Amino acid sequence: MTVILIERYTKLIISKIDYITPNEIEAFELSGVVVKDELSAKLAAEKIYQMGIENVIITMGKQGVYVYTGEETGELIPAFTVEAVDTTGAGDAFNGGLAHALSEGYALKEAILFSNAVAALCVTRSGTAPAMPYKNEVEEFLEKNEKSI
Repeated sequence: MTVILIERYTKLIISKIDYITPNEIEAFELSGVVVKDELSAKLAAEKIYQMGIENVIITMGKQGVYVYTGEETGELIPAFTVEAVDTTGAGDAFNGGLAHALSEGYALKEAILFSNAVAALCVTRSGTAPAMPYKNEVEEFLEKNEKSI
């Protein structure tokens, strides 16, 4: 009985999710696919998508972000190359950047580019909250790295 209730609530919760941003370990826990490269990320993303989540964004550290939004789609958006000091807040930085960019009306790919820049700047600093960059820093970073939104 408990298992049935958990499955029912899990399906209800998943049906309310528009975007999911698991890292490689979380993607494995959701999909059963070990994520180590673009191909395995695609397989994991497809399984997560089939659960009813339309925008699957798997963060893959130095490799970048794999985004999947439906059949015949999927793309690995490379990470920025930076000298990492502390990666503790990278996921939070990415998600904060993504929420901001989407709320500003950025298209998904541009929002991910912005989020990658936020995470890249974050890991060049120590700590979590103190390492989070300001919007103007992100914009300057994107401009210097010749990637525009």
